[in-house]
Amino acid sequence: MRKKRFPLSAHQISSRPDFFIVIDVETSGPNPTNYAMLSIGACTMTNPRQTFYVELKPEQQNFTAEAMKISDLSLERLKKEGEEPKDAMLAFEKWLLEVVPPNHRAVFTAFNAPFDWMFVADYFFRYLNRNPFGHKALDIKAWYMGFKNTSWEDTSFKAIVEAEGFPSKLSHHALDDAIQTANLFQFLLDQNRRN
Repeated sequence: MRKKRFPLSAHQISSRPDFFIVIDVETSGPNPTNYAMLSIGACTMTNPRQTFYVELKPEQQNFTAEAMKISDLSLERLKKEGEEPKDAMLAFEKWLLEVVPPNHRAVFTAFNAPFDWMFVADYFFRYLNRNPFGHKALDIKAWYMGFKNTSWEDTSFKAIVEAEGFPSKLSHHALDDAIQTANLFQFLLDQNRRN
């Protein structure tokens, strides 16, 4: 059995190389206090991509019509078929322990990371009383704004893929979107290295 690597001391965290985990979530609304996280998709930045996907049983019955339309997930189906949230977060943590190399830091990476991180961090602390990502996240929107010296308005996923000539469209399936986001971020990182 592998030794548990979370949580770590501040020194251990600061002295380890980064390992990007790209994450996308689908939810029933805009915040984890009043709405449920319905699915988590995650992938590594390494090739081949290692992936994780889980659909969760909603512990909140509140929803917004907009959120449900975007994800096309059914609360009724998830009540029957979704994983219990604690089991889902344990499975996600187990996957992280398997894919993040020893002595590396798992970096929560997402497009509009504050939204996804808010739900994932809340669920990790609520159900496991810990968060393997700590209190930080890498937001690709903000990274792109600095990289290209552009306006915040020009950092939507659609605006970036159009500006970069990168053929991609989000499906609002958490795993598909995590993979699309990882592909875009890799493209941008490669471009940054060339410049």
